[in-house]
Amino acid sequence: MNLDSPLQCILPVESDHATTKSYLRAMERLLLVVQELSLARCLEEIMQIVRVATRELTGSDGSTFVLRDNGYCYYADEDAIAPLWKGQKFPINSCVSGWAMLNHRPAVIEDIYKDDRVPIDVYRATFVKSLVMVPIRTLEPLGAIGTYWANYYQPRIEEVKLLQALADTTAVALENVLVHSELEQRVRDRTATLEATNNRLQQEINLRTASEAEVRRISLTDELTGLNNRRGFFVLAEKQLKKAHKKNRPIHLLFIDLDGLKYINDHFGHDMGDVAIIGAATILKQTFQESGIVARLGGDEFVVFIQGNQCDCDHFLEQLQNAINHFNQTQNQPFQISMSIGVQAHDPTQPISLDDLITLADVKMYQNKRAKRANR
Repeated sequence: MNLDSPLQCILPVESDHATTKSYLRAMERLLLVVQELSLARCLEEIMQIVRVATRELTGSDGSTFVLRDNGYCYYADEDAIAPLWKGQKFPINSCVSGWAMLNHRPAVIEDIYKDDRVPIDVYRATFVKSLVMVPIRTLEPLGAIGTYWANYYQPRIEEVKLLQALADTTAVALENVLVHSELEQRVRDRTATLEATNNRLQQEINLRTASEAEVRRISLTDELTGLNNRRGFFVLAEKQLKKAHKKNRPIHLLFIDLDGLKYINDHFGHDMGDVAIIGAATILKQTFQESGIVARLGGDEFVVFIQGNQCDCDHFLEQLQNAINHFNQTQNQPFQISMSIGVQAHDPTQPISLDDLITLADVKMYQNKRAKRANR
């Protein structure tokens, strides 16, 4: 059998009608296989198509799909009447599939026991008597396709050509899968890169947002007490004042001065003065935080913005005095907390600015402080 010339699928020159008809059916099946292989997107699909088609095209008893693997022949798949070598590896120079790859042409063996290319010990336990092994691509083969017969069989040249045509088509399919896999991997890599970039950007956005929120909080918060500072108070109280005007709700503004802070600083030190300021802030938080806006304007001065009528305000003032008494009785400090308070009520039907409310409450606070001193 002359197989040195390029294999071309042609009709047998000398053949009977039955042979020609069988060959044409095989060609039709090969065309369908070519279409199936063109749609395959993974190695498993290719092997499944080829292992079935190999037996159909040759009427053989078994087929194998062999891959070239770093100097070895890996029998990756098979379809046979009895087990062959699926999952096993053999050195490329010790098996028939390796011979077909190394020599870039089919190996046609009518009797395995009479061909020195066959490792008899490996074949002895199988059903194989005859075989054909064709390389998957004759130039730099990727693997090989083997077909086997349980009885001695001399394959026709047309059958070998069909197998080689199948192998050549398989090579194209494998290359397509490789390209497709590389493209998919590039897409996955690109997607992963974009996701990583998006995650990094989102983290930066979150960090920037958190930083901006922290800067805003710091800009609105008194560092020593954690209360609103003057700016924070104006931001919040201005909104509440507008709502009170809009909904005709009465409000009260309390201007509060911590009594005796200079005495505490002079006699116990400025650290203890800070303790007194923090204590006063804690008392104000406990009394007004859920119902009003509390702030430290600076030094020993505090303000509270609350909504409600005079009765509500009197109730809060009573709670405030109780909180002061409780602090003085339980904190065991070398000083007593005392506060001078100015209360400015506001009729929402008469618009007024927050600055004016603070000024009026401040005046009343000093009046009350002077009165307290006069009564001592």
